[in-house]
Amino acid sequence: MLLGIDIGTSSVKVSVVDIVTQKTIASAHYPDEESPILALKPGWAEQSPDMWWQQAQEAILHCNKSGAYNPAEITAIGIAYQMHGLVLVDKAQQVLRGSIIWCDSRAVEIGDKAFDAIGHQKCLSHLLNSPGNFTASKLAWVKANEPEIYSRIEKIMLPGDFIAMKLTGEITTSISALSEGIFFDFKTNKISKDIVGYYGFEESFFPEIKPVFSSHGTLRVTVAEKLGLKKGIPVSYKSGDQPNNALSLNVLNPGEVAATAGTSGVIYGVSDQLTYDKESRVNTFAHVNYTEKERRLGVLLCINGTGSMYRWIKHNFGAGLSYGQMNKQAQNAPVGSDGLRVLPFGNGAERMLNNKLPGAQLYNIDLNLHTQAHVFRAVQEGIACAFRYGLDIMRSNGMNPTVIRAGKANLFLSGLFAETFVNLTRIPVELYNNDGSVGAALGAGIGAGIFSSPQEAFGNMKPVQLIEPKDSQQIEAVYREWKKLLEKQLEEL
Repeated sequence: MLLGIDIGTSSVKVSVVDIVTQKTIASAHYPDEESPILALKPGWAEQSPDMWWQQAQEAILHCNKSGAYNPAEITAIGIAYQMHGLVLVDKAQQVLRGSIIWCDSRAVEIGDKAFDAIGHQKCLSHLLNSPGNFTASKLAWVKANEPEIYSRIEKIMLPGDFIAMKLTGEITTSISALSEGIFFDFKTNKISKDIVGYYGFEESFFPEIKPVFSSHGTLRVTVAEKLGLKKGIPVSYKSGDQPNNALSLNVLNPGEVAATAGTSGVIYGVSDQLTYDKESRVNTFAHVNYTEKERRLGVLLCINGTGSMYRWIKHNFGAGLSYGQMNKQAQNAPVGSDGLRVLPFGNGAERMLNNKLPGAQLYNIDLNLHTQAHVFRAVQEGIACAFRYGLDIMRSNGMNPTVIRAGKANLFLSGLFAETFVNLTRIPVELYNNDGSVGAALGAGIGAGIFSSPQEAFGNMKPVQLIEPKDSQQIEAVYREWKKLLEKQLEEL
């Protein structure tokens, strides 16, 4: 069997997968309530890496309690993780500060200055992105604002690197991870001298670089004993959540596209070209199967405020209701929510909006007309409109998907949202019963050599539902109005 660990923003999920059938034997997540995000200032967002480690252990132990398998028969571990977070440790592998996570906006100005200083064309052609608000710029913020902490850094890591370190005691990274942090130069296939030189980073900060599918260390005895696992089994796969989501949907070749609508919303397409958006509104990173000889790039559109927007609405408008109940209520409102419009952008700087912070907005509230059902539907429609807006940017950069694969999870559990998404984008969606922890488990099987290829690992995967576009005139009119509201909001920033 294989163990997959998915370090999410809201919780940690683990799954145990049978090697022969590729079927999920058991899954668990921890905690039951959504994990806190610490915002010491507006636009900031931090989480404790030690909290992730505690949650991962609890989730594994909860999964073990299912009794559906013998934990000692697990032969490899894979890790998926929330992208772009900065983790700093000292020589004793102790965490130096909270992780500055993906939706933190404090480093926008730092990244913008680096973009100008290094040169726009050089950044885009070598890094495939602006330094923006990514991990490298967050590290530069620590250097400028917390010099005492910076002076004690032994290694910098992404969240998945940290969890692998806690499991094995070893610190490694990958080209995929370095690229998502904007540390990697695709022209030289090395750590970027421009980024390291401009920001003045020590090259010793970077861990050993290994392929995504390889051994990143073996399980420590003390950890194995605590978790009921066999000592010495490898952590044989590590990937950011969006490349991993694509892997879990068998999206590995040029032209294939995946989507997810969890805490954030993402459309992720694979390309074999060193492509970039001139305004860096969509971003290009090394995919899990990237090599120097066979380039596989992930072109990523990210919307910060998707599931996070729906969660906020649940807490403030739907107290006592489950997400399923909210989805059912949303169906009681008409297409267009009787004029109620929502901009779902309240979770940090939005890359597709040039790192602006328009905030979340509710427009046209009629106190005599609008109900909970209208609010729930308007939020789902607003999120779907944001996806359409971003997809149009991807289309302008040559990415024209004919089908999108998505896991039947999070917002795609809502038939209303899925149909609105399809009708707005005019692209069919295939839904699969797969998630990030299952993808990480199967990735571990590839990395450990148990599967000869991703095709073998995902050979039994079949779609559970196909949603085709239908009449879209009504929702298209909603989108045109929504887009005008967004453009007006952006003009005022």
